Amino acid sequence: MLFGTCVRAEFAVCNQTFDVVNVAIGKFDENVLETSGWWTIGPNQCANVIDEELSVRYVYVFAQDVFGKIVLSGATRMCVAPDKFEIRGEGDCIVRGFIEAPFHEVDTLRTERWTLFLTPPPSG
Repeated sequence: MLFGTCVRAEFAVCNQTFDVVNVAIGKFDENVLETSGWWTIGPNQCANVIDEELSVRYVYVFAQDVFGKIVLSGATRMCVAPDKFEIRGEGDCIVRGFIEAPFHEVDTLRTERWTLFLTPPPSG
């Protein structure tokens, strides 16, 4: 008989930059896009931004440093708010009183656990 601990599935974001970052995420919940934030993550620290088992293949992430400089962005436009938020639906952000942000799509390959590493931009 095998005894083991229950492995908790989750989506974690690890900050490998030199600055504190604020992270927002988006994911589909019953065919409706939900965004939420902010998780503040210090340099060389990680935060579990989704604690339950990953039930979606795609998670969308937007990150900026505490000065507002974008650390991670992408092509998927979604709504965020200046303070802690949970928003259902991705359309008409400005009309609804929110801010539109460019989220990066992460393909978790339907795994139960995923870690995304935020890295400093290349110097040049």
